[in-house]
Amino acid sequence: MGTEDPRIEELRRRREASRLGGGVKAIEKQHERGKLTARERIDLLVDDGTFEEMDPFKVHRCRDFGMDGVHVPGDGVVTGLGRIDGRVVAVFAQDFTVFGGSLSGANAEKVVKLMDTALKIGCPVIGLNDSGGARIQEGVVSLGGYADIFLRNTLASGVIPQLSAILGPCAGGAVYSPAITDFIVMAEGTSYMYVTGPGVTKTVTHEEVSHEELGGASVHSEKSGVAHFRAPDEAAAMATLKRLLSYVPSNNTEDPPRGRGSDDPQRMDERLNEIVPADPNRPYDIREVIRLIVDDGDFLEVHEHFAGNLVVGFAHLGGRSVGVIANQPQVLAGCLDVNASVKGARFVRFCDAFNIPLVTFEDVPGFLPGTDQEWNGIIRNGAKLLYAYCEATVPKLTVITRKAYGGAYDVMSSKHIRGDWNVAWPSAEVAVMGAKGAVEVIFRKEIQAADDPAAVQAAKEAEYKERFANPWVAAERGYLDDVIEPKETRPRLIAALGLLATKRDTNPPKKHGNIPL
Repeated sequence: MGTEDPRIEELRRRREASRLGGGVKAIEKQHERGKLTARERIDLLVDDGTFEEMDPFKVHRCRDFGMDGVHVPGDGVVTGLGRIDGRVVAVFAQDFTVFGGSLSGANAEKVVKLMDTALKIGCPVIGLNDSGGARIQEGVVSLGGYADIFLRNTLASGVIPQLSAILGPCAGGAVYSPAITDFIVMAEGTSYMYVTGPGVTKTVTHEEVSHEELGGASVHSEKSGVAHFRAPDEAAAMATLKRLLSYVPSNNTEDPPRGRGSDDPQRMDERLNEIVPADPNRPYDIREVIRLIVDDGDFLEVHEHFAGNLVVGFAHLGGRSVGVIANQPQVLAGCLDVNASVKGARFVRFCDAFNIPLVTFEDVPGFLPGTDQEWNGIIRNGAKLLYAYCEATVPKLTVITRKAYGGAYDVMSSKHIRGDWNVAWPSAEVAVMGAKGAVEVIFRKEIQAADDPAAVQAAKEAEYKERFANPWVAAERGYLDDVIEPKETRPRLIAALGLLATKRDTNPPKKHGNIPL
């Protein structure tokens, strides 16, 4: 046999150096921290043998602070195209073993090229974030690289799905790229996000706080709402990303993928007829309602730990992907507040951007009262949810299970804001407010003048309930398309989705609206 071509040997050497990243010791340290490497994460995420890497030999061009002689092929980020369940995706994974995964000009160029490619071919972008931030040695070049990425995130918004996993540090300017993307998954115990870290926080505000307390997965999934999902480990984070993609189209010109379940579209569940308590003040779990209706009881909840008074997430109905929005009577009686309104608005707008029909389950006594809500802008934030529903042109289906009071009735995908199929269960109460409050306003003088105010109050409440605490007035007006038995909800929703599949609706021509941010 002849001697191996030295040029091929050079290629193999360089490719191996790129695959090793920061080297064996750096990889061992990464594993000691309980974290996987960039390539191990990609292997978990994409279908076996499908990843085609881009720019494995790219290196930085920095000559300052001793960087001139330190070059690692790939420069701290792995980028390329692969497949998940056979569908093309663009993936970048920051490599913490190389310069702490810090962003350089060359590093940013790789991500920008990947995102530009994803926009051209119409596929989702998934970012696996694990970085110390901007590469300080490069100064403004690094900052410019971040801005180049932010611009692509913004231009791609609503065109291709953008998913982010936080699998290590993500600090300073680095947080704004994930923040612009559609969904963020954080791994517990090893990831954190913040604009300013514990050190700066202590200097400026004198607060003593740890990385986890300031920006860990629990904080952002429960308090800030920055993270949509939290996962116990990196493998679970990758599984969440894959499951999320099973409900979402590759771009805004396609329909979502069909579900693979075999649940009977005509299935009815008698438990739904008894799930709403006779006492209107008793709570029940709206998640149970959702699971009894959707295909195979499979519901991917988004923001599960944040603003629990509103439940949002993805499911399939008759194989069709749907976005579910539901008031949760178990939390704050299902009232809408600042956080729930923002959570719902963001979810509705994502579904509308990507052709995912909206299914709303309504049991809302109104907006949450109080100085805290008013001072924190419940008017402005509540208007975001209203705006999102009004703007949406996808099929909009609404089921009123119990209360639909006041302005909250209007907001929750009512017929008046272009709801396509609005129905109620017999337990529904469509009114301006509850009987007690209404009677106290309407008959205040009569009750005060009565010999037995309590008896008059009770009689008037009973009269009000008989007249208004039901779905019939709304149905008579045509504000409801039908009143249905609860057990019929699944087949009726599936039938309506099929009939609305060719729906076309448009908004007036404009550059963009001015949502009350």
